Amino acid sequence: MSHDPMRFPEHVRSVVERTRALVRDVVLPLDDAHDGDVEAAGGEELRTRLQAAAKDAGVFAPHAPVDCGGLGLGMVDRAPVFEEAGYSLFGPMALNINAPDEGNIHLLDHVASAAQRERYLEPLARGEVRSAFAMTEPAPGAGSDPTMLASRATKVDGGWVVNGTKRFITGADGAGFFITMARTSGEPGGAGGATMFLMPASTEGLVVERHVGMVDTSMLGGHCEVSFTDAFVPDEDVLGGVDEGFAYAQVRLGPARMTHVMRWTGAVRRAHEVAVAYVASREAFGSRLADQGMVQQLVADNEIDLAATRALLMEACRVLDDGGRGNKETSIAKTFAAEALHRVADRSQQLCGGLGVSTELPVARIAREVRPFRIYDGPSEVHRWSIARRAVRAITAELGEPGAGRP
Repeated sequence: MSHDPMRFPEHVRSVVERTRALVRDVVLPLDDAHDGDVEAAGGEELRTRLQAAAKDAGVFAPHAPVDCGGLGLGMVDRAPVFEEAGYSLFGPMALNINAPDEGNIHLLDHVASAAQRERYLEPLARGEVRSAFAMTEPAPGAGSDPTMLASRATKVDGGWVVNGTKRFITGADGAGFFITMARTSGEPGGAGGATMFLMPASTEGLVVERHVGMVDTSMLGGHCEVSFTDAFVPDEDVLGGVDEGFAYAQVRLGPARMTHVMRWTGAVRRAHEVAVAYVASREAFGSRLADQGMVQQLVADNEIDLAATRALLMEACRVLDDGGRGNKETSIAKTFAAEALHRVADRSQQLCGGLGVSTELPVARIAREVRPFRIYDGPSEVHRWSIARRAVRAITAELGEPGAGRP
């Protein structure tokens, strides 16, 4: 079961129901026919076709601001819609809620100037272009530690010149523009000095060099290596303030973590439902598999992980909707969800036996696609480090100096 629909307003329930119908009737057959490989299924032509269907259904861009043609749903209300879209690997693309576009829409809505909204946000929200977020770099540059940012932007007359190399840039091939992070002051390892730049794909010196081979195949535009060689950005395309890029990254990061959870919960819920249907119909050792204790434990553990994921997700979304940064809540929810959803997918494969590792069922491809979530948007280990540091600071501040005799 997905989120309890009665917990949401009527207009949200309507969007959920229409999203479910679109995904089941239109999107899933294409996903299944091409084993989740978006390029094999049609690439950009497929995106255009599915997004037209989503517009016709009235479910397109549920997260985007109303003045840009979206439905303007908050984080809590997005959750059941994004989960229903995520039930198919192509569903988020159909609704224009795929990463990185979804997170970039959120960022631009909060930071972009009026002119930047018109030039970049509005076409992106309407699905006229795709985008990419270019921060991650080859070692020793920015990765799990964004302060290692090595790409450099140098001030020149009328703008900036960007030099550097980025890697694992999702959606880069075919993106209409890039939001590029580059260092405008300080040195790698420093806590500040980053700036965001809006860069059309046609910018001279910006080159999508290659696709990096990855295990997942459902993300349009791949995960690419991108080079910047004396790439000029005019002053009007600086996003926000100079040297404030890391602060703006936080605006994007918390909500993007949670929308990842929403989408992948939908995908993994499908794997679980397929597995439960299988064990309910398969007989072995004198009874249905679903009547055997070891199988029941796997099914129950899946239900527990899905329920706990949604509970942590909703807590974090409420904090974000209330205007909080939600650093602690989103880290906890993302870390738990990435690992719990991986467990659900893995158990679902086990429940289906040989079919669970075949292309006969969608379970194997869902497991394949969800595995990188434990790394994307911060590895579990980095989130645990952050959660632990925050806990130590909070508890020692409350109790005073260690050794004071308090528990």
